[in-house]
Amino acid sequence: MAVAEFTPTYSETRSLSSQFSSLTKTRLSYNRLNLLRPLQKPHNARVFCSVAPNQVQAPVAPQQIDNPKSKHECFGVFCVTYDLKAEEQTKSWKKLINIAVSGAAGMISNHLLFKLASGEVFGPDQPIALKLLGSERSFEALEGVAMELEDSLYPLLREVSIGIDPYDVFQDVEWALLIGAKPRGPGMERAGLLDINGQIFAEQGKALNAVASRNAKVIVVGNPCNTNALICLKNAPNIPAKNFHALTRLDENRAKCQLALKAGVFYDKVSNVTIWGNHSTTQVPDFLNAKIGGLPAKDVIKDNHWLENEFTEKVQKRGGALIKKWGRSSAASTAVSIVDAIRSLVTPTPKGDWFSSGVYTSGNPYGIAEDIVFSMPCRSDGNGDYELVKDVIIDDYLRERIKKTEAELLAEKRCVAHLTGEGNAFCDLPEDTMLPGEQ
Repeated sequence: MAVAEFTPTYSETRSLSSQFSSLTKTRLSYNRLNLLRPLQKPHNARVFCSVAPNQVQAPVAPQQIDNPKSKHECFGVFCVTYDLKAEEQTKSWKKLINIAVSGAAGMISNHLLFKLASGEVFGPDQPIALKLLGSERSFEALEGVAMELEDSLYPLLREVSIGIDPYDVFQDVEWALLIGAKPRGPGMERAGLLDINGQIFAEQGKALNAVASRNAKVIVVGNPCNTNALICLKNAPNIPAKNFHALTRLDENRAKCQLALKAGVFYDKVSNVTIWGNHSTTQVPDFLNAKIGGLPAKDVIKDNHWLENEFTEKVQKRGGALIKKWGRSSAASTAVSIVDAIRSLVTPTPKGDWFSSGVYTSGNPYGIAEDIVFSMPCRSDGNGDYELVKDVIIDDYLRERIKKTEAELLAEKRCVAHLTGEGNAFCDLPEDTMLPGEQ
């Protein structure tokens, strides 16, 4: 899974925030210019306004407008506001929700943001506000992202703000999609990546703890995502630990694809697939509990050697194979899997099925070590929450592999103890298990 570059330097911010004006079939109706509290922008950042001055009515200038430092530059429609109660509030529209995305100028976000804004994720009656977090280096790219979102004319997209300080960007967010992370550099060990990215997620956890909604849902994508999610939740004690997720949905989707290919069926026939453990080469794609056309996968695919050997390897190496084919990482399918992960939490799980997510192990029914983030089978009523599935089979083969990925996550936890408030770090990682294509 590709990760977007993120620079953990928080010194200056700039936020663009407003609401779309009323949309009709033929025109966009402007009412008044919304002047927000002034925020500094990065040095040398240039702002281009895509709406000419004669296209909007003159702003109602507040008293402090005479102070040059209080002037606020904006991106066209995202600086136009209106009276929502008078113009748009109807019984069919839901209350606006705030969604933060880190690494917002990266490739994954380039696919994800437009899915969020279109209504594909939260539904066609759910207006949203996007709060985009980047770095000082990526600030102009964030401006470009805001301009593209503006030009896409999404009726549900009511606000867009951008910034490089998580304490500003995460204010009142109900969903935080943490994609931004440092990519693994040449010669960098996994322990080094854990420390560098762990510092980013410790800081973001503190920001969420300080300013986000007390029931915010957090999905960590930046790798190593399981341990980054653990670091994040440890630094956000005001938010329930159960609300933090590490993204293993792409691994699940890849497993479903391979089972479908082997069985000669379309992948909508494959269900009950679990990814156990870490998002690494120790992950355990579970074919024991998987079903194909409602039947146990082992009854459909009667090739135990393939299931026990090639199946896992194909899932693990899919990202690397994709890069070899066309020279870039799996940004688009990662974005799709983030959409799938969110939708699994905001829509009821089909009866009898489940989905995979890396979640906190406290109180799990499988005998997995407590106090780590471990991918397990989950079900949801569609309210943003979930419960762990109890009716799964774990045989000796599966348990042996679960223990291996559990041991790796416990080793990673020791390696970041200085970031979780548990004392001095001690790194004894047994081997390098970064997935191919995610280095």
